[in-house]
Amino acid sequence: MTARVSHSNSEEYNLLNAIQLKKFIAGLQTDYVFVYLRSCPVKWGPYAPERLLQIARNTQAGMLYSDRYQMKDGGRAACPVLDYQEGSLRDDFDFGAVVLFRTSVLKQAVLQVDDCYRYAALYALRLQVSRMAGILHVGEYLYTEYPAEKQGGGAFDYVDPKNREMQIEMEAACTQHLKAIGGWLRPVFRNLDLTAGVFPVEASVIIPVRNREKTIEAAVRSALMQKTDFPFNVILVDNHSTDNTTLIVQKIAADDSRVLHILPQSEELGIGGCWNEAVLHPQCGRFAVQLDSDDLYSDENVLSRIVRAFYEQNTPMVIGAYRMVNFNLEEIPPGIIDHKEWTLENGRNNALRINGLGAPRAFYTPLLREIGFPNVNYGEDYAVGLAISRDYPIGRIYEPVYLCRRWDDNSDARPGIHRLNAYNHYKDSLRTQELLARKLKGEEFSSWVEQNRVDLQQVEWKTLLFEGFEIKIQFNPERVRSSIAPVDAKSIEQRPCFLCNRPPEQSSRSYPPQYLILNNPYPIFPLHLTLPDVRHVPQRISGRIRDLLRLAQDLPEYTLLYNGPQS
Repeated sequence: MTARVSHSNSEEYNLLNAIQLKKFIAGLQTDYVFVYLRSCPVKWGPYAPERLLQIARNTQAGMLYSDRYQMKDGGRAACPVLDYQEGSLRDDFDFGAVVLFRTSVLKQAVLQVDDCYRYAALYALRLQVSRMAGILHVGEYLYTEYPAEKQGGGAFDYVDPKNREMQIEMEAACTQHLKAIGGWLRPVFRNLDLTAGVFPVEASVIIPVRNREKTIEAAVRSALMQKTDFPFNVILVDNHSTDNTTLIVQKIAADDSRVLHILPQSEELGIGGCWNEAVLHPQCGRFAVQLDSDDLYSDENVLSRIVRAFYEQNTPMVIGAYRMVNFNLEEIPPGIIDHKEWTLENGRNNALRINGLGAPRAFYTPLLREIGFPNVNYGEDYAVGLAISRDYPIGRIYEPVYLCRRWDDNSDARPGIHRLNAYNHYKDSLRTQELLARKLKGEEFSSWVEQNRVDLQQVEWKTLLFEGFEIKIQFNPERVRSSIAPVDAKSIEQRPCFLCNRPPEQSSRSYPPQYLILNNPYPIFPLHLTLPDVRHVPQRISGRIRDLLRLAQDLPEYTLLYNGPQS
């Protein structure tokens, strides 16, 4: 995105920079302002600017943009843009070359843009405008771009290491927006037991395949070469191939009993539907590990590393890093995709801004069976990753364990504008759905507040005045039992562990790395939480100062009290 404009005094402004953006907006005198996002020449259609202004006045939208044409190979091609959804949080959303802002909204919105932004100011501004007055797509072709530019940057720009500083700013702007709309999630997660249940094998490598006679054998061999200290199998879901793929898979399955060849009855399955066929199969293992039919594991220890990561990070989903290669396995730009921008504290919030989570992806099968994949050929993994991250942490392996081969037959190789729009519209819709779910999830703390309000109805209060101060005294019958409980050594030894014997009504969420957040069943405040260590260790504050500071940052609306021994 260029986002450079010239003002009436001929001074050029970089609108990605917060200081220059605010300087530019401060000088505006008109009711509306056109902003050119690209440096390419633009030719308006007849009466097009007047039409956009007319719609702006009729709707009072804060920002408007339209479809356009592009000059390509000496001809003019239609280049439509997408409707803006609440989930259109991508910082590379394609608005075209020109947008129209209502100046009054613009001047109010810019006050909320952080002065420190060098790259994210315009992104933060449009998020703010979307909250204040809405963003409107005008489905009319109002101008032509000369010449056409590459749209929205490269598909992997958001994980290119040289862009990391920019991405950190973009994440900060998106996080602020999510907090403002109630879609931001604290780093508090549900508990998980990965050892529950009995499975035929520890792990299954899942390979959906259709018409990959050039690559499928190498992919399967890279799975079968894995060295592990646990049993595993390879489940191939052959989605009615019409080339020699089926014959190749049948031969491999006949030679190796670890290979399960599934021919689904339905002929209406996308990649997500094929995953469901594999995951719901009784031979699927405890963990389901991705391998695309044209990709390879990087070495013979990948499966062991992934399974080990599940247990070490106590997570229902593990995502690795991968290396971009051509068909001859030669590295191509941008090379290693490691998603090091991911953090346990904010990764699942930033996931609503970026267009992918990485590869290979691996899942805890019981949870995957509960969630299920959407039956589509693109974005199915992103949908599941968002759903899992809503409640659970996602584990990461930052070293490359996967070779992602780019070639002409890839499902996302050089998509045209209509196909690219379909892909982006679908992922925007996933983000919109996920935002709705996360807003509802945010109301869980509200339900704890309501329960505490009911519990506090039996509490008696008295108010005293002492030297000009108002002092409230609380008589709480439920707290009396613990207050007068004997504390001699024998009584403490015989008392059931508070951590292991919690009352059933006491809800909990995990707080990595080793704490639980519990709703206190005997509250003394409208929202009273307890945060014990999950381990049976002495109740000392030594070594926990950093944890307390992190808690204070993650739960800024609460007061933290260290309830130490004999306190």
